[in-house]
Amino acid sequence: MSADTTETTARTTEKTEAVTVTGRDAPASGSVTGSDAVPVTGGRARVGGDRLAATGRAAGRVAVGLLVPVALLVAWNTAARSGAYAPSQLPEPLAVARAARVLWERGELLHHVAISVQRVLLGFSAGAGAGLVLGGLVGLSTAVRRLLGPTVQALRAVPSLAWVPLLLLWLGIGETPKITLVAVGAFFPVYTTVASALDHADPGLRELGHAYGRRGPALLAQVLIPAAAPSVLSGLRLGLAQGWLFLVAAELIASSMGLGFLLIDSQNTGRTDILLLAIVLLALLGKATDAVLGVVERAVARRWT
Repeated sequence: MSADTTETTARTTEKTEAVTVTGRDAPASGSVTGSDAVPVTGGRARVGGDRLAATGRAAGRVAVGLLVPVALLVAWNTAARSGAYAPSQLPEPLAVARAARVLWERGELLHHVAISVQRVLLGFSAGAGAGLVLGGLVGLSTAVRRLLGPTVQALRAVPSLAWVPLLLLWLGIGETPKITLVAVGAFFPVYTTVASALDHADPGLRELGHAYGRRGPALLAQVLIPAAAPSVLSGLRLGLAQGWLFLVAAELIASSMGLGFLLIDSQNTGRTDILLLAIVLLALLGKATDAVLGVVERAVARRWT
């Protein structure tokens, strides 16, 4: 009897240990398939919901931004159809669209747009680069600011058309004077913004940069420019807008292509539909390029702020 009892007790103990081991292992297995699966699913749902909300907000901003252009388009169409203006004075939006289609079919529209975009991008790159360098020098050095500041500010007040005859005399009638004039337009907003942002930068940043051995260009590139990044990018956007403004004046210089030429040529030939088309295209291209810089500005702000 004692042997049987001992054997039965041993078997019971083994079963108990097996159950205990199984019970200990079960939560570990369940923790992978059960407890962890729910947060992952919930996290994906939350991410999907955040993306939908962000998409909805973006769509809402676009819809609000389109309210005024749509209202202007309706007002334009209403005024053109009212009889208060002759078609040669104010053509309907559909007439402008037809003129765009004709120019597109001839291959002229894309050519004019491409030439103008090329001039703006080249001129903006040169002018913005010069503005960043000179604005950086003026913002970093009091001596340079006292030496160059008054002269640059005086030149800033010169109207764009005043540069045209001088550039014609100096650079001829090729592409160089046109790109140079766009560069002049882009230079001043970038220069002014960069110089002002660096001049008003926190002095503690300079001291911190000096403590880490950063001076001159290294201090500018690694400490001050990142700190002034929002202002610098705002200056670049202003410089780009100014470049588009100077484009029309630039394309007055013996030009035979470009949106500025299209404006002047349509005025001379009485094609108000093409004139309005050129204005609309300038507005759309200016907004598109500004939107690109806006994306860059937000990306930099997220990285450095």
